[in-house]
Amino acid sequence: MRQKRQKAYRAGIKAERIAALFLMAKGYRVLASRYKTTVGEIDLIASNAKRIAFVEVKARSGVGREHILFSVTPRQQLRIKRAGDLWLARNRVSHRKEIGFDIITIMPWSLPRHYKDAFSHNSY
Repeated sequence: MRQKRQKAYRAGIKAERIAALFLMAKGYRVLASRYKTTVGEIDLIASNAKRIAFVEVKARSGVGREHILFSVTPRQQLRIKRAGDLWLARNRVSHRKEIGFDIITIMPWSLPRHYKDAFSHNSY
């Protein structure tokens, strides 16, 4: 069981690196990765000129992208939002920037896909 968990952990790290490179290619700057708080964890925090994105990275094989998107449960969304609020409170950020909660899906033999504003900050 321990080996299976370690393999999943390494796969998650790899997916987050791919997602970070993908965001950088799109003009984002990665501000934090694997940001952990007592209220939740955010895989990536990135910004460009217009927005700050709190990004959940999901890597799967053998399922459709729609299923991956639904794997981010409302409870998980709430934890990501709370962690995002905490990050915003601790970091100086231009109030002119939009805040977004995004999902990046990673699937074998396919380019990553970026879903901007996959869930809303106001849907607590």
